[in-house]
This record gives sequence, structure tokens and C-alpha cells, in this order.
Amino acid sequence: MRTDARFGQCLVAWLFLTLPCRAWAHEGDPSGGFIDGIAHPIFGLDHVLAMVAVGLWGAQLGVPAIWLLPVAFPLVMAIGGFLGLIGLAIPGIEIGVAASAMILGTLVFLEAKPKLSVALVLVSLFAIFHGHAHGTELPAGASGIQYSVGFVIGTGLLHASGICLGLTHRFKWGDQAIRIAGGLIAAGGCYYLLRALS
Repeated sequence: MRTDARFGQCLVAWLFLTLPCRAWAHEGDPSGGFIDGIAHPIFGLDHVLAMVAVGLWGAQLGVPAIWLLPVAFPLVMAIGGFLGLIGLAIPGIEIGVAASAMILGTLVFLEAKPKLSVALVLVSLFAIFHGHAHGTELPAGASGIQYSVGFVIGTGLLHASGICLGLTHRFKWGDQAIRIAGGLIAAGGCYYLLRALS
């Protein structure tokens, strides 16, 4: 009962924090790029799939992965974002983003439990691709720093939503639902991978 209440609270908080982005999106970004930064990962389904999967997988793996994976991803993603902001090209960015959703979704579906170091390296590798994709789409006239802070926070919100959903893995129905969600994320990643390769 307590876990269900915590899940509901997390969901309400996540919705509350993301709704203002929708309201401001039609009037430009008065924040110097911060709101655009938050919106970029949240409104890009390929990013949403992978970032929610990080939270789900962390919840499946338990402590300390439940907080290490969602902390490592944005930190390393910021490095990828910097590389994108300065115009340093990395080949296969869209393929990497799509592959991250496909692979992370598969790991959630299989409820894979590798060593923590392996999970951290894998998540960090994918974070470079996501960060670079965000960095190369800095809106004209926006502050690179404010935009970067925004996409790191947006990513954190997506991880938090995955963790909130992942807390239900303690229940049999929740564990099955999470694995199904992992399969759907993997299927979405396959779709984006085929698009990136075509």
C-alpha cells in the first residue's frame, strides 16, 4: 500500500514538473534555453524510451544501481552534450540513440543482472550519444549552459519516472508489467534503429 502511494506521488510530481514545458513551448523560451533543454528529451520519444529504461533497470537491479545508473547517465550525457555544443562530430549518433532504447529495453525485459560496473559502462556509453544529440540541437540564441542544465534536468525527470514505475517490481503484477514495458521499449528502439539505418 505504501509503495502504491509513493508511486502515485512520484507520478503526480513528474506531471507537475513537465506540464509547464508544454505551456511555454508555444511562446518561445523566455528562460534563455532552459525550457528548451528540459523539453528536448521529454518530447523526443527515442530519448524517452531509453531514459525511462535506465530508471526501470536501476529499480530492477536495486541498491546501489537504482540511484547510480540515473546519476551516471546525466553526468556522462553532459559530456556528450558539450561535445555536440562545440561541434565535435561523433558518427552514428541516431543509431546509438536507437540502439540504446533497444538494448536497455531488452535488458529490462530479460531482467538482466550484470555486475554493477558493466551496467554503469553500458549506460554511460549510451549517455554520450544522447548528450551529443541534445547538444547539436541548441536553439539559435539560447545559452548553452542553461540549455544543458535543462536537458540534464529533463533527463532526470524521465529517470525518476522509470524508477517510480520500477518500484512496482516488488509485486508479481508489477514485475510482469515492467518486463512487458521493457519489451515495448525494445520494440520502439528497433523501430528507431530501422529508421536511422534507412
